[in-house]
Amino acid sequence: MPLSPASTAREPIHTRQVECHGYRRVDGLWDIEGRITDRKRYSYDSSERGTVAAGTPVHDMWIRLTVDDTLLVHAIEAVTDTAPYPATCPGIAAAYQQVVGLRIGPGWTRALKERLGGVHGCTHLSELLGPIATTAFQTVIPFKSREERARRKPQGQTQGQDGETSPFPLLNTCHTFRADGPVVAKYAPHLAGPVPERPKK
Repeated sequence: MPLSPASTAREPIHTRQVECHGYRRVDGLWDIEGRITDRKRYSYDSSERGTVAAGTPVHDMWIRLTVDDTLLVHAIEAVTDTAPYPATCPGIAAAYQQVVGLRIGPGWTRALKERLGGVHGCTHLSELLGPIATTAFQTVIPFKSREERARRKPQGQTQGQDGETSPFPLLNTCHTFRADGPVVAKYAPHLAGPVPERPKK
C-alpha cells in the first residue's frame, strides 16, 4: 500500500537515489555494490563547478564491498564520480580501506564511526555503507539458508518455507523478530523470551 495522496499541490525539488546490488562470485565470495546520487530539479550556480543544470548529479558515489559467507569484509572500493568540491571530495576514498577486516553485524555502525566519522570520512559514502550492509545480509544469509535446506532435504530433515531467513541472527533487531513475538515462537522457540529493556538515557 503506497503513501496516501499528497494533501496539497507541490513542486519536486530534490531527489536522492540509493541503489544496491548483491552478486555471488565464482571464487565463493560476494560483491555488494551500492550507488548514491543526489539531483536538484532546478539549475544553480556553484563556485566550484560553474552552472549546474537541473538533473545533473550533485553527488554520484559508488562503493563495492567484497565479503565472505560470514559477512567479513575482504575488500572495498570507493569512488566519487561527482561531488560539490571535485578537487577535494574524491581524496577521502582511500580512507575506506579501513573497512577491510570488519564484519557486518553488531557493532558495524560503531566501528565505521570510529574509523570514518567526522573529518576522517565522507558523509555520503559513509551513509551508503548502511544500505550496503543491509543488502549484504539480504544477499548472503537467505542464499546460504536456501543451500542448507537443499543439503538437508535428501536426509529427510524438516524444511522451512523457501525464501525465509532464519530469525536467529535477527533476534531482537526489529518488531517482527522480537523474542516474545510470534515469528520467533514459531521458527526459533528455544530463543523465545522477554525482550531486553530499552537502555536508559
